[in-house]
Amino acid sequence: MSLNYFLIGLFVFAGLCALIAFGQGMHARRHWRSRHRFAASHRLLWCVVFILLAMLSAFTGSALIGYRRLAAEALVAQLDTRELGPQRYAVTIRLPDGIERNIDLAGDDWQLDARVIKWTAGAVVLGAPPLYQLDRISGRYRDIAQESATPKSVIALSPGALFDLWHLKQRCPRCLPWIAADFGSAAYLPMVDGGRFTVTLAAAGGLVARPADAATAEKLKSAGW
Repeated sequence: MSLNYFLIGLFVFAGLCALIAFGQGMHARRHWRSRHRFAASHRLLWCVVFILLAMLSAFTGSALIGYRRLAAEALVAQLDTRELGPQRYAVTIRLPDGIERNIDLAGDDWQLDARVIKWTAGAVVLGAPPLYQLDRISGRYRDIAQESATPKSVIALSPGALFDLWHLKQRCPRCLPWIAADFGSAAYLPMVDGGRFTVTLAAAGGLVARPADAATAEKLKSAGW
């Protein structure tokens, strides 16, 4: 089940719940005018239940926008690096959906960070796919003293949505019991002139960085990696 269909299903379900809530509200109003207090209260209770279901479904769908489905081992990014000067590189990052970013990084290595969400078994049975979202890419110095003293180059890759499921789970772990785990993962490799790299994410949730061709692998070997 693709993430897009899952999102569509959530929003359709939210819309149906909203329609049912509206119908229950109309019935409650009619019973109240007829002085059938118990029937009106019963209808009103169901109206509240369906309103809450609609809000929860719509909120979950909004929070999932920006995430991508995680396959057995999914390609999450391709990177090209070009040296601009000592410890300065131009980096091109390409995502599977065709988005491309050109950025400058300072340091010896590039580092890619991602957020990962894995669902409980019950949610998986209902079709919830494991998800990831790239968070940021940054430059990394190998010398700890230089890393501490030098300003960092960090570029955000996440869309910065108003509602984010990962942050909500971090702040309120008990609010989303159908999420089994939420965690961050990062991978890094040295930046080399003319380097090409791939980054994949396994179903277990770990980012893995690799040279994309033999030439890059040889350059990493020559750099002592």
